Amino acid sequence: MTAVQLSARDVLRAAYNNRYTWDGSFPGYTTDVEFKHGDQVYTGKARVNPDLSAEVFEIEDEAALKLIKGQLWEVAIHRVRRDFEDTHGKNTFALGNTDDRGAIEVLVEGKSAGDKYKILNDEVVLVHRHIHGVVVTINTFSTHDTGAGYLSHTYDSVYHDPKTGEQKKGRSEFTDEYDQVGDYFVLTRRAIASADEGEMEFVFSNIQLLNPAAA
Repeated sequence: MTAVQLSARDVLRAAYNNRYTWDGSFPGYTTDVEFKHGDQVYTGKARVNPDLSAEVFEIEDEAALKLIKGQLWEVAIHRVRRDFEDTHGKNTFALGNTDDRGAIEVLVEGKSAGDKYKILNDEVVLVHRHIHGVVVTINTFSTHDTGAGYLSHTYDSVYHDPKTGEQKKGRSEFTDEYDQVGDYFVLTRRAIASADEGEMEFVFSNIQLLNPAAA
C-alpha cells in the first residue's frame, strides 16, 4: 500500500503506535545519577515510581536537583501508553507536502489546530506543537529500534512565539542512549548542547527495577 492511499489519520496513527512505551505493569526503577553542567559535577541517586513520578536523593543543589528530576519526568511521561484516540480523538488531520526524503506532513485541525507532524517510515521525524503559550519544533535525526517500537536517539528543539514567530530560546541538541533492564528500555544517558544553558550530561547507571510488591 502506498502512502497516497493512506489517510492522514492512518499515517499519524501508524507512527504513534510505533513509539516505544512502557506497559501497565511498569514497576519503576532506582538509578545512580551523575549530572555534569559545564565544570560542575553532581552525583546522587534517583527513583522513578510506577506512577512515573521521580525522586532525587543525595543532591543538595536545588537547581541541579530540579534539572535531574525534570529530565527523568520528561522521559517517563513519553513512555506512557495511551490509545491513539484518547490522545487525538478530538483532532482531525490533513495530508500536507512530502519532502525530498519522503517524509509526509500531517496537518492537525480541530482541538490542536496549527500543530503539524512529519512521518517517515512510521516514525515521527518532526513535531510542531503549541504548548503552554509557545510553539515547540522538534526534529528527530536518528532513532533506536527496540524491537518493540522506536526511541529518539538524536534530535533538536527550538521554541517560538506563536503570535510573532520570534524565536524564544536558543536551539538545543539532544543525544539519548537507552539500555534494556529486565523487560524495559530505560534512559542511561542524555547529552544536551544548549545555546542558552551550555552543555549538560545526565548519566544513569546501576539501574534496578523496583519489586512490584515494594513499589
